[in-house]
Amino acid sequence: MTTVATEVHPIRSTQGWFSRSEAWLDSKGKGAWIAAMVLGFIFFWPLGLALLAYMIWSKRMFGKCSKSSHRTSRHAARWNAMKPSGNTAFDAYKEETLRRLQEEQENFEAFLERLRAAKDKAEFDQFMDERGRDAAKRRDEENEDARQDA
Repeated sequence: MTTVATEVHPIRSTQGWFSRSEAWLDSKGKGAWIAAMVLGFIFFWPLGLALLAYMIWSKRMFGKCSKSSHRTSRHAARWNAMKPSGNTAFDAYKEETLRRLQEEQENFEAFLERLRAAKDKAEFDQFMDERGRDAAKRRDEENEDARQDA
């Protein structure tokens, strides 16, 4: 009988040195990125400049929560709100409330559309009145000039 000795070797990461260092800095937080950038400026200024550009480009400079992740979490929350809870009474209430809110939103959007149309009509009517007054004024001036010439 033969025995096979199995030796477990640590799996070497398939990531390159840049990806590993980026992951390490990410695990340490924003302060580590800033410290690396400052050290880059101290020891070799193009390295510090490159780190600064990378931090701005990858949005690491402005916090962990980007707008896209905020949108994603809002979308996930909306999706979770639509899933049934298992409680039929609550699901019926939720469905009725969502239907009512949808109807109110449609009514409000229709109101805004009517409001915009009324405002546009009022602005157009004001423009036409001013144009009519200007045309009448020019006509009066032309008539007076014609009377003076005669």
